[in-house]
Amino acid sequence: MGKFKKTETGINGLFVLEPTVFEDERGFFMETYNERDFEKLGINVDFVQDNQSKSSRGVLRGLHYQKNFSQSKLVRVVSGEVFDVAVDLRENSKTYGKYFGVTLSAENKKQFFIPKNFAHGFLVLSETAEFVYKVDDFYHPNDEGGLLFKDEEIGIDWPLDKIGGAENLILSEKDKNWPTLKERKD
Repeated sequence: MGKFKKTETGINGLFVLEPTVFEDERGFFMETYNERDFEKLGINVDFVQDNQSKSSRGVLRGLHYQKNFSQSKLVRVVSGEVFDVAVDLRENSKTYGKYFGVTLSAENKKQFFIPKNFAHGFLVLSETAEFVYKVDDFYHPNDEGGLLFKDEEIGIDWPLDKIGGAENLILSEKDKNWPTLKERKD
């Protein structure tokens, strides 16, 4: 038996993963990544970098992607809770422009595998959240792209009620001004 349960999202290559958690009175243990188990699930990625961020309730980061040096990502939350989103940007995909969102938390221990050529973003639902992710290519600062988080064509149903409404969103200037999917020029 593998150590990970893979749940399809309806978008080819995009998966929610749940690790097997071993718990007892001392706490818990789980593997968050195992190359052999991932290969058995059809996820063949060579991760090269781990990243971690901490954000406050209402922070929305995204929707970000790398234009020419696209990254596959394995994301999870180690403290708190976020609503995590991936948008398909693969030009020839049947699901181009479609999104999938999932709640990731330290409690549910779910992970989200996002393949190359997807935009990614998340909204912090808890007081604070620490977000951890593995990527399969290095970050190239001059290659950054993004989409407007409230693009009506994509239609992401952000759970704004969990942060007290849109007036409580916290965004960078860059994230407020990304183009829509139709306006995207890369």
